[in-house]
Amino acid sequence: MSLTTHTPNPVSPRAVTPAPPAHPAPARPGGSRGSDAGGEEPGRHWYVNRPKVYPADVRGVFRRLKWAVLGLLLAVYYVTPWLRWDRGPGIPDQAVLVDMVGRRAYFFTIEIWPQEVYFLTGLLIIGAFAIFLATTLFGRVWCGYACPQTVWTDLYMWVERRIEGNRSERIRLDKAPWTAAKALKKVAKHAAWLAIALVTGGAWIFYFNDAPTLLHEIVTAEVSWRVVAFAGLFTATTYFFAGWAREQICIYVCPWRSYQSAMLDEDSFVVTYEDWRGENRHPLHKSQTAEERRAQGWGDCIDCKLCVHVCPTGTDIRKGQQISCIGCGLCVDACNEVMRQVGLPGNLIRFDTQTNQVARARGDAAPVRILRPRTIIYSLIMVTVAGLMVIALALRPSVEVNVLRDRAPLYVVMSTGDVQNAYTLKILNKTHQPREYRLTVEGLEAAELSAAVPGMQGGAALIAPADADSVATYRVFVRVPPGTAASGSTDVTFAVEDLATGEVGSHPSVFMAP
Repeated sequence: MSLTTHTPNPVSPRAVTPAPPAHPAPARPGGSRGSDAGGEEPGRHWYVNRPKVYPADVRGVFRRLKWAVLGLLLAVYYVTPWLRWDRGPGIPDQAVLVDMVGRRAYFFTIEIWPQEVYFLTGLLIIGAFAIFLATTLFGRVWCGYACPQTVWTDLYMWVERRIEGNRSERIRLDKAPWTAAKALKKVAKHAAWLAIALVTGGAWIFYFNDAPTLLHEIVTAEVSWRVVAFAGLFTATTYFFAGWAREQICIYVCPWRSYQSAMLDEDSFVVTYEDWRGENRHPLHKSQTAEERRAQGWGDCIDCKLCVHVCPTGTDIRKGQQISCIGCGLCVDACNEVMRQVGLPGNLIRFDTQTNQVARARGDAAPVRILRPRTIIYSLIMVTVAGLMVIALALRPSVEVNVLRDRAPLYVVMSTGDVQNAYTLKILNKTHQPREYRLTVEGLEAAELSAAVPGMQGGAALIAPADADSVATYRVFVRVPPGTAASGSTDVTFAVEDLATGEVGSHPSVFMAP
């Protein structure tokens, strides 16, 4: 589906009178009509600022749905850091926590270590393909309902309407000269915006710190400068994006506006204007019926422009699908209310597929096709990645071992003729109890192990303790009698066995000999 300026459907049963050509722009000094016209003076450019969008309030099904989604998402965002989850003594009891100091991420029963960053990769893949699937099925619905930019901008616009009034009142206020009343309204609005931004930034840092402890530090002014800096950063970005940038983020900054055209097809449900029914547009005459309008060749659209006025991005959906449309459906609510008041059929603007619109223009109806090659592929990818993540979580070991062999020197020949290699060994104890592990080396005959730890007995195996939920690091020496190891490199495997559970972790390495 192409996101371009719309042209009337060729199968439309009603002829559409072409719009008169636009009047040429008045000539600029020096003969220029604009930055894209010929005849500009060298070094001179003309720019047109984007008109400010004043979204009007609207009531209807999609507006209620947006309020419900907004309330749910904000509740989840602000409440989640305060949920508790008992994991035992000495372990954070915050249900969702990214512990940067402890280098852990907690999500209820799941604990992620830095070495398991592939789980984050899996979540990102699932999230990306979920948005692909949603866009293929329902257009830019993520942007219209769930995107953080949309959620907070919607909240900011609600505050703006409460303080400065409806659309016409806000336009008049901005055009009016500065007075004490105008200044008071502007200060009140921006103060409310800053308060929301501060709460937003404050809630974000609770995800990276124990929420009750951090709140106490904030109240007692004992919070670190890093926390203040991050809270200030998120406060500033929320205030700027939702209060000032608004729809320009969706239109000019967000890359998804361009990607969405590759996700849509003729069976995607998108906000659609039935031009075959609405054109030719003409204002409504008093006591005029729908039949009388059609008899005179006029369409159902009365050109009230309310669909444009309620749009958060200022998009005129009557021009067809555009990258500025975020698929919120507020124009559907506005148009249906107008059609109800004037006694014309509703759903002149509606969520529909391009296939069904072509069929409806002929007086038919097209079936809904949910199962399509791309929706099946997206779903299979999501299910596959989710299944792999579940299997990885279920089978992941509670102990891991990493081995790094010393490269200088490659080996040491002892006075007895024995050959010795040195290794740095790390044992990851992922349990919440102290453990002891039996360390052995496989692939070498008569190998003896020792460690640079006072009191640790050497021999064919080492008993290495590790504290709960920690990484134990040891410098280990492996020695073999002369003539036992092959010349050059010999593949070996370090194995650690949990003495409590019998679980074994291993890591490959090599043993060097002259």
